[in-house]
Amino acid sequence: MDAKKSELFSSAVHTAGVSEFTIPRTKQRVMYSHYGNREYRIFVAQPYADPPPSGFPVIYVLDANSVFGTMVEAMRVQAGRSDRTGVVPAVIVGIGYPTEKPFSPARFYDFTMSVPESELPARPDGTAWPEMGGAAAFLEFIETELKPEIEREWPIDRARQAIFGHSLGGLFALQVLFTKPTAFRTYIAGSPSIHWSKQLLLEAEQRFVARIKQEALNVDVLLAAGELERSHKSRINAHAEELAERLSALADLGVYVEFQEFAGEGHVSVLPALISRALRFVSRNSV
Repeated sequence: MDAKKSELFSSAVHTAGVSEFTIPRTKQRVMYSHYGNREYRIFVAQPYADPPPSGFPVIYVLDANSVFGTMVEAMRVQAGRSDRTGVVPAVIVGIGYPTEKPFSPARFYDFTMSVPESELPARPDGTAWPEMGGAAAFLEFIETELKPEIEREWPIDRARQAIFGHSLGGLFALQVLFTKPTAFRTYIAGSPSIHWSKQLLLEAEQRFVARIKQEALNVDVLLAAGELERSHKSRINAHAEELAERLSALADLGVYVEFQEFAGEGHVSVLPALISRALRFVSRNSV
């Protein structure tokens, strides 16, 4: 761009004014958990549609700093034509952290159970992993503090609640499924880090199976991963697919499960495709 054109462009920008862009119909606030006195940045997106008589479905999204915007825009575009996309309007609640980065180290504590350090994989840079083991407290925050706050402000259908997590967030979603399955109707676990606490999760799964044999449930579970993750030494895809096969045997007890592998996608690039698929999965019983 030559000097004259650059001057004209700068003048036009100055005349029009410059401001930060905000996604329409979204809010954010800070919440402090009484369980550990931890700080969270909570993002909420309200649908454009009027709520149905039973209230809106709601999707609780982990790692909101990285995926909330993508989820909201995918919902906004697709829910406008539910008859064609299969996506219904829903309230989206993102649980994030006070940072401008896509991921916060605080997630290691919130998304994990207590695991002996000797059982953890080696960190690539050789340093110690951040503190872990806060999954139970994080779930208490969601159930007893966050959900009531959301339900005071928006009409929510408690029978249509979903949780979306990826990587360690996917691990957390599975832990909730196995330890408090009635917390949500739909569980989306993308590229779940089952290898982080494989034995603990297996024990929780066994208790879950014993429980639902006595008391049938009604839950939907989506397990997914990117095709390129198959080469990772953690065996993310294999662990997720094997879990999906085991859960499929519980169909008569009210557990519906799907496994999907996204062609050409890796651990991070899978997120947009997973989000789009998750919106349809959440809506599968609503359209």
